[in-house]
Amino acid sequence: MDIEAELSDSWWKRVKYYAQLAIEYFESGIDQVKELLSTLTNDERLGVMLEFEDINPNKFAQLVTDAPQWTEWMA
Repeated sequence: MDIEAELSDSWWKRVKYYAQLAIEYFESGIDQVKELLSTLTNDERLGVMLEFEDINPNKFAQLVTDAPQWTEWMA
């Protein structure tokens, strides 16, 4: 496996892990999700939210309902 592929695989593993955390944190409140996202790079934040939606569309829809400003967290 070349270095670029390894980095990409590592990035996706990290994003998937953070997406799982975001889903778990969502149970405790939106502020915890926002705090988690604030520790990530812009690319990771976007990846986490895309993965969150793929993994659990119902919770993601609830997040969007509860925090319509979530897109501002991406900046």
